Amino acid sequence: MMTARTLKVASVLIDIEGELRRLYLWECETPTPQAMASTEPFCIDTMSFPQWVQHIFLPRMSRLLEASEALPKRCGIEPMAAEYFKNQTIDGEGLIRAFRTIDEILS
Repeated sequence: MMTARTLKVASVLIDIEGELRRLYLWECETPTPQAMASTEPFCIDTMSFPQWVQHIFLPRMSRLLEASEALPKRCGIEPMAAEYFKNQTIDGEGLIRAFRTIDEILS
């Protein structure tokens, strides 16, 4: 059974996917198995931040929600999103805001 907290998380995950698509950052191709196996935070050595969000974060969070498993007790993705978008030519404020919301819900 989904709680109010998990429903909020699910809603924000949908917003994150929508923002990635709106910004044309959603990719059709999956990264290589080697890229997916990175042990670095955010797979920083093998993927861009949007790739990590699409191929690691969103699927992992969706699996937790679908299985009614415990969500992380804390999250700190907003600073990474802000860092990524500060040097980009596109406006990532919508994604940054969504990650701020996720961080607040999970912390």
